Amino acid sequence: MNFETILSAVSAQAANVAPFGAKLKFVLGDHVILIDGTGDSNIVSQLDEEAACTISTDTDTFMQLKNGDLNPMMAVMTGKVKIKGDMGLAMKLQSLIQ
Repeated sequence: MNFETILSAVSAQAANVAPFGAKLKFVLGDHVILIDGTGDSNIVSQLDEEAACTISTDTDTFMQLKNGDLNPMMAVMTGKVKIKGDMGLAMKLQSLIQ
């Protein structure tokens, strides 16, 4: 799956969940997905701004997480996913990548 497909899927899912009161950033290789949940709705963009939580991985690992083929905790423990910032916010991610 390419980045544009992932961006589209995250955008669609973000529109269906309540704003979480913070900015969350995914860094997938050279690409960025910023979810701004500070307003009345989640706004998804490709802006590389400061965020309360930044999750870094590659597109393959992201898709494995999204498809349920990889346990998120195991991905973090093995270094496939790196989390910087608010861990509580990172825990809310399941609703965004399902």
